[in-house]
Amino acid sequence: MSNIVIRPASPADLDAITEIYADAVANGTASYELEPPSRTEMGTRFAALAAGGFPYLVAQKAGAVLGYAYAGAFRPRPAYRFIVEDSVYVAPDAKGQGVGLTLMQSLVAAVEAAGFRQIVAVIGDGRADSASVRLHEKLGFRHSGRLEGSGYKHGRWLDTVFMQLSLNGGASLPPDSDSLPERKFRKGELKN
Repeated sequence: MSNIVIRPASPADLDAITEIYADAVANGTASYELEPPSRTEMGTRFAALAAGGFPYLVAQKAGAVLGYAYAGAFRPRPAYRFIVEDSVYVAPDAKGQGVGLTLMQSLVAAVEAAGFRQIVAVIGDGRADSASVRLHEKLGFRHSGRLEGSGYKHGRWLDTVFMQLSLNGGASLPPDSDSLPERKFRKGELKN
């Protein structure tokens, strides 16, 4: 997609991010939230990810935010510190234009640069033909599990699909002491 800029998200992007996510919650099945969160709640979520040093990106073209993607902790326990979960959302009028792919390519690069070893995608409504499943497959994610009938939204049961991508040697190498997750652990930022 030409003229698209991928950059770190800022608090100034939160109105657009909130609007994009609200549409995904209200009209889609990627998120299992049933009510769109408020702008305040989205700000709290953004601040928590930023404080953790996790990448949070937006795609922008001609001044408009077309989508966003971020990585966050997969689970809170410190043994999980080398794995993140990704999320990507695209504005309704920007779907099918490569925005999600461009965002995810940049997110994968940022996660890899931080020293994480795995990215997990937890995909709501994980039908084989869903855009999110196809996007993750295109990026090299492999299928690693399915929870059948795990969500109920818009009058139907939905399967949740897990996909993952190994980075930086995955589980084949010991942890890198200079990686973001290991530095945070040594500082005591990851507990229990």
